[in-house]
Amino acid sequence: MAGAYNRLFGGCRALMAAAKTESGGVKKTNGIMKVLPVSPQLGKFLGSNEASRTDAVKQVWEYIRHNSLQNPKNKKEIRCDDKLKTIFGEKDTVGFTEIAGLLSRHFVKSA
Repeated sequence: MAGAYNRLFGGCRALMAAAKTESGGVKKTNGIMKVLPVSPQLGKFLGSNEASRTDAVKQVWEYIRHNSLQNPKNKKEIRCDDKLKTIFGEKDTVGFTEIAGLLSRHFVKSA
């Protein structure tokens, strides 16, 4: 009986793999990978009215690195310039662990 189950489930896996490749392998994105509308402030910063949470955090970090905004004495602290202040609520400094939380208010909640 065990051999029958192996053949049955093995066949299903093969059929599932074939179906996935025929459909182009498009996966539905959920959670932090889902592209959502963003606030006008974040949209101006990113240059787009929609973004995923991961892409937004990634672009903010690129901006921070490119403009050397990390405090050299305390790498966990980010010194905000005028552009970052628009998305971080006019704060002068933020901790790197705060970034995702501060950005979350800029994403429109879906119903």
